Amino acid sequence: MTERVGPGGADPPEHLTAPEAGMWQAFRDGTVYDLSSGDTVVDDPHGGHPWGPERTVRARVVCWLLLDGPPALAGRVSSLKLAGVQISGALDLAGGIVVPYVEMRACRFERDVLLPEARFTTVRMVDCSIPRLEAARLHTEGDLHLPRCRFPGGIRLTDARIGTDLMLNQAVVHRDRSGRSMTADGMNVGQDLQAEMLESYGELSLRGATIGVSLSLRGARLVNPYTRLALNAPQLTVERSLYLTPAGVGAQARSGMTPARGTRIRRFECEGGVRLDDGRFGDAVDFEGARFTFTDEQELSLRRVQTPELRFLGERPARGRVVLSGARVVNLMDRADSWPGPGRLHMGGFAYENLVPRGPFPLALRLRWVDAASAEYNPEPYERLAAVLREGGEDEDAREVLLAKQRRRRESLPVAAKLWGYAQDWTVAYGYRPGRAAVWMAVLWAAGSLAFARADHPPLKSGEHPPWNPALFALDLLLPVIDLGQVGFWQLRGGWQWLSAAFILLGWILATTVAAGATRTLRRT
Repeated sequence: MTERVGPGGADPPEHLTAPEAGMWQAFRDGTVYDLSSGDTVVDDPHGGHPWGPERTVRARVVCWLLLDGPPALAGRVSSLKLAGVQISGALDLAGGIVVPYVEMRACRFERDVLLPEARFTTVRMVDCSIPRLEAARLHTEGDLHLPRCRFPGGIRLTDARIGTDLMLNQAVVHRDRSGRSMTADGMNVGQDLQAEMLESYGELSLRGATIGVSLSLRGARLVNPYTRLALNAPQLTVERSLYLTPAGVGAQARSGMTPARGTRIRRFECEGGVRLDDGRFGDAVDFEGARFTFTDEQELSLRRVQTPELRFLGERPARGRVVLSGARVVNLMDRADSWPGPGRLHMGGFAYENLVPRGPFPLALRLRWVDAASAEYNPEPYERLAAVLREGGEDEDAREVLLAKQRRRRESLPVAAKLWGYAQDWTVAYGYRPGRAAVWMAVLWAAGSLAFARADHPPLKSGEHPPWNPALFALDLLLPVIDLGQVGFWQLRGGWQWLSAAFILLGWILATTVAAGATRTLRRT
């Protein structure tokens, strides 16, 4: 289209159809061009009711208006605002610079919308039927709004630059030939990416994307039974929060807000793996109420994620894995019934500074949580939990965690070392309960005193021995590094020799375990 018209009240070009001429006039006037019939069934752009030529404009005419259209009427701002219009042919604005404001509501596109490397101020397509949106390296100074639109062939926004907000609320996106519903690798959004109650059937790919404020997938449903991942977003950067949480449904529900009490909600649901490896989140990653459905090979992967707060408050996945290896968070907010069972949780190198449980989370369940983190013995999760508990002033719980670590370690030792471990556990609980040593010592001393009081042991050398004292003799046997001047002066025969040997052995066990416990105490201080 190269034909131009003059200013003022000039008539539209003769080659335009009647609907196109009306669109031409509305463009110059900056008003909405509405071809809706008023019948909601007929006007549904996603329905099967055909729209005739009286509601159809050619895509090349739309492109002409946007790229080289007529001037605005006096006192007006030219813009393209369509409602209930069918666009025939492919809308191809690849590489173009579009200055007018663009808004299309309840429109139907017969073929793909092609916007690669195009530049816009603001684009709003609301409740439109678009076979596919091809917009790699698209640049907008303002918003790109696509709420309630349906894309049977998917969306491509690779390396796109959205100046302010990208909105995909209630959009329905199906997979393309590569199996992806939306490919937005390297995309940059200046402010929010809102995809609340989005329905994605395929892989939603946000690899290396950057979101200037928050990314909201509240109430979204991501389904990808075809490949391993439903959400593929490694190296994602979100300056504030990622929300995979419920959304309110209904007229009173407000976007981006926590649903008020009594509001009907829709959970975030994901059928397929989630990959958020190496992500950076300025405020929080929120999984409250999230529901994940995995196969045995799929996982929620948060490897090396960094965020001030992780809110792990979703439903426990029945299958698959949760991987937090190398992740670093400040506050871990969780529930006992959100974590998967043994063998399906991996936390090697997972660092957190504070535990903020939501609901009851007793130490016994917290220890099961740590036990579930690795199929084989790994001291790191226990030591991390003990350090966090100690920083919170819960020293007794911290000692219980370290005791559980020793018991778990014992399971991986050979038989001899395992027996020695049992001995340390039964006596002084590996030194974490040193008070037991005094109890055992007192019991053995009393028993030994009574036993040796019943015997008459002749001296080894007459006149070179102290007076016989069964209590001191028993204590001298139990204290391996202290000589009380009793042992070595009396003849022990038969069972008394075995009894004295048992006392010496038990004394060494008690002394060794107490020394080990004291060493651990000194290291902690």
